[in-house]
Amino acid sequence: MKIESVKHKKMGRIAAVAATIGSVIEWYDFFLYATASALIFPKVFFPASDPYIATLQSFGALAIGFLARPIGAAIFGHFGDRVGRKTALVLTMFLMGISSLAMGLLPSYDNIGMWAPTLLIFLRLIQGIGVGGEWGGAVLLSMEWGKKNRQALMASWPQMGVAAGLLLSSMVISLIMFISGDGFYTWGWRIPFLFSVLLLIAGLIIRSKIPETPSFQNVQEDKQVSRMPVLEVIKKHPREILLAALIRLSENGPFYVYAVLMINYGMETFKIDKQFLVNANTIGSVVMVFCIPFFGYLSDRIGIKRMYLIGVATTFLWAFPYIGLVNTGIPWVIFLATALAMIPHSMQVGPQGALLAKSFPARLRYSGLSLGTQFGSIIAGGIAPLICTFLLHKFGTAYAVSGYIVFVAIVSFTATLMLKSYPNSEDTSLEVKGTPSTTVTAQ
Repeated sequence: MKIESVKHKKMGRIAAVAATIGSVIEWYDFFLYATASALIFPKVFFPASDPYIATLQSFGALAIGFLARPIGAAIFGHFGDRVGRKTALVLTMFLMGISSLAMGLLPSYDNIGMWAPTLLIFLRLIQGIGVGGEWGGAVLLSMEWGKKNRQALMASWPQMGVAAGLLLSSMVISLIMFISGDGFYTWGWRIPFLFSVLLLIAGLIIRSKIPETPSFQNVQEDKQVSRMPVLEVIKKHPREILLAALIRLSENGPFYVYAVLMINYGMETFKIDKQFLVNANTIGSVVMVFCIPFFGYLSDRIGIKRMYLIGVATTFLWAFPYIGLVNTGIPWVIFLATALAMIPHSMQVGPQGALLAKSFPARLRYSGLSLGTQFGSIIAGGIAPLICTFLLHKFGTAYAVSGYIVFVAIVSFTATLMLKSYPNSEDTSLEVKGTPSTTVTAQ
């Protein structure tokens, strides 16, 4: 029996690595597009408009990808709760990689006219469907193989993969900017997208070798697999889905302000070099890579919900100081503000996976977790750059963005207080039946 326990522990580590690496690859593709929407696409795919309209169009295309994410959540939530976590995750990775490769091969507006932005939007929809099924599955693959007293830490590793994906995309874009020079807007920008095919191959190999999670194995053994998990979770757990969406507001919305909107704002308002701003995102990603698992670890010690509430409160308090630092127009101050902004963000990302997963039963967990978080991504990250670009244009002050951050923080704080764990959620087969466990419930 001890041998079984050792094997389980070893497989838990392997699953965490596979979930994290896969997450890095998929979010590399996703954030590559997000960065390009601020730097590249207004010039390459929407050049017929004035700068303000072109930026709105580019961010609008970014938002469309978010609209597709609940579709991906429903499709892959169904597969994840019926067939298994692993199968769904392999399919999501394939969609992400292929769509990014196609973007790198897409002709510009000057070559094919309106077909260029049309095809770009279509590929962004495919990306959105893929990433809509990725997040929840990656969190569950790691968390459900882990120990019960390390739920937040295990769920935070794929979350750290999100940060690492941003880091990798920022580093690659920065490197290609340096190498391509004046050719960046003609051919250089395509290289990071084409590079994703190599990551796709590596990720598919890694994920295909991981067995199904203990939680899902036990659901199968007990013959509790839902025939229509998406419909069932919507019918039985609508409150949890709604709260999961609202809880993400203060994490997801401000993040796209820090990482996407402020690149465009710094370039247009203060004429700061685009590569410098991308490098600021790179350092911010480094901060997240270390902070996310740290706050996941801390959540298991002080309480998952408590840690999340602290993160939301810190985001609220940071809203006006952050814009104050950005409005100095001093490049190194903006650089510092970007890096520091990732700390309150990480305070929420670290415990978020476990906090939301624990509110659904294992048999419906993939569907519920994915739907809730991806609906949240629409009303938060998907439209944050659009809303804040409008606020900047309407009020003529960046402090209007602070008001947006304060508002979403208040909503998320309230929703977090209202969320409750599903009864016996920690006992829904985080260990394979028949395998001895000496772990205790963490709260």
